[in-house]
Amino acid sequence: MAENYIFTFQDLRKEYGNRGLTRQDLLPSPFQLFNAWFLSAKESGAMEPNAFLLSTATNDGKPSCRALLMKHFDEDGLLFFTNYGSRKAYELDANPYAAITFWWGNIERQIRMEGTVKKTSREISEEYFAHRPRKSQLGAWASRQDMPVHAKSSLESAYSQAEKLYEGKDIPCPRHWGGYRFTPATFEFWQGSEARLHDRFLYLKEGGNWNITRLSP
Repeated sequence: MAENYIFTFQDLRKEYGNRGLTRQDLLPSPFQLFNAWFLSAKESGAMEPNAFLLSTATNDGKPSCRALLMKHFDEDGLLFFTNYGSRKAYELDANPYAAITFWWGNIERQIRMEGTVKKTSREISEEYFAHRPRKSQLGAWASRQDMPVHAKSSLESAYSQAEKLYEGKDIPCPRHWGGYRFTPATFEFWQGSEARLHDRFLYLKEGGNWNITRLSP
C-alpha cells in the first residue's frame, strides 16, 4: 500500500526551463535584484505577488510556517503587520530569527531569505493601520488571533460590537496589533531550469559586502 504513494503525483510533474539565470543577470545588491524580480512577478499577473511564507521556531527548535503579505520593502528590510498575541509573535519574541520564502510559480522563480525580526515603532504601526480599509481595522479589534473560538458567530458578534463602538469615529490601532521589520542576512535567488538543473545564487553579507555564490540545485 505504501509503495503506491511514491507515484501518486507523477501526473503533476512540471518541466521547468522558460529561462536561465547567470551571473550576468545578477545585480550587486540583493535588494535591487529582489525589487526587479518582484516587479516582474507583479507585471506577470501573479496573484498577490507580495505574499510570502514566514517560518519561525521556538527556542527548542519547533518550527511553524504561515503565509503573510509584505507591506513595504527597502534596503532596511521588509515590513509586515500582525496580531502581537499570535503564535508567530510569541515565537519571534523568544527567538527573533526567521526565514522568508517568496514563490512565483508562473515565472518559475523563488526567493528565500534568512535574518532577524523586530517590532517596528508604534508610530509606524499606527500610520499603517490608519490606511487600512475600515473593515480590516474592525477585524483587528474583533480577532484574538490563534485563540480558540466556539463558533464563527462569536467572531461576528465581536466584529459587530466593535462596529457599534466606533460608529462615526476613527478606529484606533489596537495595542495588540502592529508591525515587524525583517532584516535579511542572506538571500537565495532560484530560477527553474531544464532537467532539474535549476539556477541558485546565494548572497551572503560578510564584512559589509554581499558575496555571491552559485549553489548546486
